[in-house]
Amino acid sequence: MDNTTNRWRTIDIVVASVIAVAFGVIFWAWGLVWSATEGAFAFFPPAQTLLYGIWLMPAVIGGLVIRKPGAALYCETVAAVLSALLGSQWAGTVIPQGIVQGLGAELAFAAFRYRSYRLPTAVLAGALTGLSAALFDFFVWNADYELTDYRIPYALLTIVSATVVAGAGGWLLTKALANTGALDRFPVARDRAPI
Repeated sequence: MDNTTNRWRTIDIVVASVIAVAFGVIFWAWGLVWSATEGAFAFFPPAQTLLYGIWLMPAVIGGLVIRKPGAALYCETVAAVLSALLGSQWAGTVIPQGIVQGLGAELAFAAFRYRSYRLPTAVLAGALTGLSAALFDFFVWNADYELTDYRIPYALLTIVSATVVAGAGGWLLTKALANTGALDRFPVARDRAPI
């Protein structure tokens, strides 16, 4: 990409911010869902991470919509900051966590030099943001848990959730938004299905 296509336009900042704010509110609410479902996963607590992918969606969606370096990181980080400001039960720790998660997705888009936005790239972005989330949790939240019975299954299931929900789900949501015409000022609109 040349330098002019890497520059963020005002509309890029506005739309990335809207994505981030919407997901920041979803993050806060999803924290309530997470807490409410703990008992349902008492049989195997690491399985609760199958719900994790929702928290990783703005990184993938931001990268797919904005298609510029830093978009995945920006969307995930701003969403995390807003969720902390709204009173996330995990407090300010979600901010560095959001940065780490955003970097995971950013690596996938960077690996393709910000030129591929197909389903496989989105799935890779989901998987890498899941891996980054799992690594953060491995050392920050789960350090006191048993390795083989909790931490490794937790990490693997986080990656699965992120791959399916944030990767494939984020790609499908982006396509659905593009098909409404809401993203006509973005390259993703060129991929829109004809009516």
